[in-house]
Amino acid sequence: MELMEAIRRRHAVRQYTDEPLPPEVLAALMEETVVCNNESGLHIQLVHDEPEAFQGFMAHYGKFRGVRNYLAFVGPKGSDEKIGYHGERLVLKAIQLGLDSCWVAMSFRKGKCPVTVAAGEKLVCVASLGYGETHGVPHKSKPLEAVCKADRELPDWFRSGVEAALLAPTAMNQQKFLLTLEGDTVKAESTGGFYSKVDLGIVKYHFEVGAGKDHFTWK
Repeated sequence: MELMEAIRRRHAVRQYTDEPLPPEVLAALMEETVVCNNESGLHIQLVHDEPEAFQGFMAHYGKFRGVRNYLAFVGPKGSDEKIGYHGERLVLKAIQLGLDSCWVAMSFRKGKCPVTVAAGEKLVCVASLGYGETHGVPHKSKPLEAVCKADRELPDWFRSGVEAALLAPTAMNQQKFLLTLEGDTVKAESTGGFYSKVDLGIVKYHFEVGAGKDHFTWK
C-alpha cells in the first residue's frame, strides 16, 4: 500500500475487535518506531496487549472499546510538532500493515500507560491500534481555499499537498492550519486550537507525502 493510499484509507476508529496483532506486524511497527526515535530524538513506545489505559469513564466517554494496543508518544518537552510528524508516520505505517488507528489526546488514563518517561520528557498523547470493528468514515473537510494561499496559481504539486493535508487528523477535526506558498518555499502555521503543534506536525507530514519533498523547502 502506497502512502497516499494509506492517507486516504486512514479514518478515526474507536472500537476494535479482539483479534491479536500478529508477530510480524508488531515487529514491523517496532522497527519503524526505532527508526523514528533515532531520527527525531523522541521516545515513542509501542504498547502491546495492555487494556488498562483505555478503561474507565474517559475512554467510555470517548466511545473507545477494545483498545489493547497503542503508540505512546513520549518526547522532550517542546517536541509536540515532532511528535505529530513522526507519530503520523508511524500511524500510516500501521495502516499499511492493515491496522486501524485513532489519535487520542484526552480519552485515556495516562497514569495507567506502562511507558518510560525520563526526566525532561512527557507523555503527550497516544494512538490506538488494532483491527477495527469498521474502518471508520472520512471526516468533513474545509474547502481547499480556506487552508492555503499562494503567490500565483496553485501548482499541481502544491494542490496535491494541501489535499493530503486536509485528510490529516486534527484535534476536534478543527483543521486550524494555513499553508502558504512563496516561490519554492512553503510555510505551515497553526491558526490556534487544542494540540495545535501536534496537529501541525501531522499536517506537515501529510503535505510532504502529497506534494513530494523534492518540489519545495519548508520556510
